[in-house]
Amino acid sequence: MFDSLIVQFVVLWAVIDPIGSVPVYLTKTIGLSIEDRRKVALKAVLIATGILMFFLIAAQGLFEAMQIPLSAFQIAGGLVLFVFALTMIFGEGKPEHEMRMSSNLSELAVYPLAVPSIASPGAMMAIVLLTDNHRFSFINQVMTTFIMLLVLLITYFLLLAANRVQDWIGNTGAAVISRVMGLILAAVAVNNVLVGIQQFFTLGTPS
Repeated sequence: MFDSLIVQFVVLWAVIDPIGSVPVYLTKTIGLSIEDRRKVALKAVLIATGILMFFLIAAQGLFEAMQIPLSAFQIAGGLVLFVFALTMIFGEGKPEHEMRMSSNLSELAVYPLAVPSIASPGAMMAIVLLTDNHRFSFINQVMTTFIMLLVLLITYFLLLAANRVQDWIGNTGAAVISRVMGLILAAVAVNNVLVGIQQFFTLGTPS
């Protein structure tokens, strides 16, 4: 049980990538007062939390209503996570890519901070896979929810301490950490694909 919680924390940390959001936040809030920067950080995290909670609560039901077997979604989700992991490992680093996204101040908390920096497509896929109703009990899903909220809370505090964090790790440090997390995420994504394939052929193809 404890090992499973650790794995879930690592996966959610990798896809939400709190440290990688720090340079994005710093670049996009240059010139704002401390109070305005705090408001932007809070709003961005709250919006990202709402988006991820929607995927946690409603996404599986929507897929089942569309008669898409969850094993197929798990395979697709694993593939998306794998591609996402490859972009973290080999592609342009998250901070460099997202810092160049243009936005005005009124939309700053939404784009690019809440989406796609915090609530990334990989995070949306991961939270659905980690709360599969057929694989995880209600208690396990509640624990996953708390882990997700913990990672988002850590993200918020890192944004508040962004200046000190940036001085400590720098853009290079954030890029290195993102790539290490990408490697871990790639292994988890491959495992999701293999488990999905196994479940699909165990349950049989849909008629």
